[in-house]
Order: sequence, then structure tokens, then C-alpha cells
Amino acid sequence: MTTTPFDARVAALDADALAELMRSRHSVRAFTDRPIEGAVREALEAQMAAENERAGLSMQLCLDAPGAFDGTLAHYGSFRNVRNHLALVGPAGPGLDEAVGYAGEKVVLLARALGVDSCWVALTYDRRRSPARVGAGERYALAVALGYGEKPGSAHPVKPVERLCRVSGEAPAWFTAGVEAARLAPTALNQQRFRFELLEDGRTVRARALPALSCGRVDLGIARLHFELGANAVSRDWAFER
Repeated sequence: MTTTPFDARVAALDADALAELMRSRHSVRAFTDRPIEGAVREALEAQMAAENERAGLSMQLCLDAPGAFDGTLAHYGSFRNVRNHLALVGPAGPGLDEAVGYAGEKVVLLARALGVDSCWVALTYDRRRSPARVGAGERYALAVALGYGEKPGSAHPVKPVERLCRVSGEAPAWFTAGVEAARLAPTALNQQRFRFELLEDGRTVRARALPALSCGRVDLGIARLHFELGANAVSRDWAFER
């Protein structure tokens, strides 16, 4: 299996550094004119291509393309000078939202490791003005604004661990680490409408989305990646329910 830029970054981090990477990613809505180029651009494109191949998606990195964030919707969302975005596109179907959440967050976390800021965007952009191509049978699920922020973002509220999981008895260290990592996952309107349940065998995890105002399945995909990263930093002797 080919090692992706994201895999290489994660492999180089210990558990504390990995948690700090997830903790340091905040939503940023105002950007400078600095372009995404050189080795940073190449790494993001390589990761995106690897995720497209792995999950059968059509994600596209749209650089120097301000049109999608240059209208009334973007101004309503307080976006300013968004010149780059990741278009999350893939086969229309019930699994698309969760798939782009998981895959897109890999690109987002890699971007954070490379010094690039981001913001997940569901509604306040104009996908018709995005240069992303949407083929027959595909859907443009949502976008991620990318760039170098005018200033750092701020931390979002998080729910207590006990509201995000279910476990009988004492939770193993890897499960607790996974839930703690999932707490740091960005979600629409900071809803955190997901739950992780440790099944009776003590090593299988059930992840589910709860009813949400929007983007519940996307949020679950993002949270699943965070859980996986946190748990794997402690132990790999576990698996998600199939």
C-alpha cells in the first residue's frame, strides 16, 4: 500500500502531538492573498488523489477560484477572500456524506500540519460558481474553504465524553483515546450529533449519527477518522462494526 502524505505525517507524531494537531485545527473564514503552492500544494493534491482512489470519490482542489465564495451567501457566512476550496464530490447515494467527511478531514488535517487553515462549509457558498466538475450520477456534497488565515481561529465548544459514547464497565484506554479525539472533530453548528458504542466483545466499536439539524452523516465521517486516529495511537486491536 502506498504511503500518503497524511500517513507519513501521522506516523511521525506521538499520541500527544497527534492530539495537538487535531486540537489546533480551528475554523477560519478570512484569508490572506498568499497562494497555496509548491510542496504544500503537491502534498494536498497527492492526498486528495489517494482518497479519491480509495473511496471512489471525485474530490477536487480548486485553487485561485474565488467565485464560489464571492457572493451573498459567503458574505452571510462571514467569509472573506476565500480563493481556494476543496470540492467534496462523489457518487450520489446514501454513503456519500460519510465518505467525504472521512476523506475530506484527512486533507484538512494534512493542511493544518502544513500550516494551511480551513473551514467546512455546507450552505454559505455558491457551488454553481465553483470550477469543480460534477459528473453524471455524482453530487457536490459540500466544500472546505482553504488558505492562510488572517488570524488563527478559536476553539469550538465540546461535549463531555460521557455524552459521546456508550460503554459497559471500564472503557479500555484505546476507546477513551478514540472518543477524546472524536470530541475534537469539527461538526456543523458544533452539534456533535454522533455516538461511539463499545460492543460486548470489548474490541468492536459501533459508530452512529444521531438526528441532526444538518450534515449529520458528514459529521460522523469526520468523527470516525478522529476516533480511528486517537484509538490507533494507543492500540490497533479493535475494529469498527461492519
